[in-house]
Amino acid sequence: MSGPTITPVTGAKAVRYDEFGGIEVLRVDEVDRPVPAGGQVLVRVKAAGINPGEAAIRTGAMAAIFPSTFPSGQGSDLAGVVAEVGAGADRFSVGDEVIGFSEKRASQAELVLVDVDNLTPKPDGVPWEVAGGLYVAGVTAWRAVDSMRLDSGETVVVSAAAGGVGSLAVQLARRTGATVIGLASQHNHEWLRRHGVIPVAYGDGVEDRIRAAAPGGVDAFIDTHGGGYVELALALGVAVGRIDTIADFAAAAKYGVRTEPGPNPRPGAEVLAELAALIADGHLEVPIANAYPLTQVRQAYAELERRHTHGKIVLRP
Repeated sequence: MSGPTITPVTGAKAVRYDEFGGIEVLRVDEVDRPVPAGGQVLVRVKAAGINPGEAAIRTGAMAAIFPSTFPSGQGSDLAGVVAEVGAGADRFSVGDEVIGFSEKRASQAELVLVDVDNLTPKPDGVPWEVAGGLYVAGVTAWRAVDSMRLDSGETVVVSAAAGGVGSLAVQLARRTGATVIGLASQHNHEWLRRHGVIPVAYGDGVEDRIRAAAPGGVDAFIDTHGGGYVELALALGVAVGRIDTIADFAAAAKYGVRTEPGPNPRPGAEVLAELAALIADGHLEVPIANAYPLTQVRQAYAELERRHTHGKIVLRP
């Protein structure tokens, strides 16, 4: 007697939009099953992170830097299981668990083609939600901290210190031996203290509160939020070369401060592997604010755009 008939997967769901706009332009379509070319791996996605930059691209606010063709996909972060391997990508095998990123704005989908050099093995101790939201926030935080060249005994301030990038930046900065001051709302202060960070409330009077927390002065400032923090860093006497913003590019151009990464950034997959090892060993925590099914992508971005989350928001295809 013959065995059961196995029907191959011929399509997959993916986030798409046909025009610039708010969350209302997002939809989830059934698309053709991707086929890996040479040097590519097809990944069945278990989790995909979402990020503020993707929202800015989708609204058209970054069209001059990241032009779009429609229909457009969305997303960079991903983690999943290898479903198919193209020629020359045999560093991985079907069934391998991987962390990586798409350079084609395509990670928010059930099946995603990924260049083999943009993948690294997922350690057993890293949950899917954490792995799937690691690339953008993790590599951005790593590069921002690396660009500061912090020394033990120095003091660095991190804005939005409980957010997706900030929560990782404060932990990585602490690993350098620096004193870290984290700007965050009151309800995130206990989490910061548990990670060796001095919490300071943002808002009116923040400059005075930072000066009180750092009587010896501030040596470096990492801005993960925008909205006046570059000017605050300058008011605190931080040198232009020790200020890094990932959010306020107008201020960066005006004052000449850094926008990560530094002059010689390490490859993204190499940094991902280092971060994943730290997570697996219990030396780095990636807070997960929420996980949504792929079909609730609009709700996920609505939460993200409120800009009050503690940690990462991810989609689970």
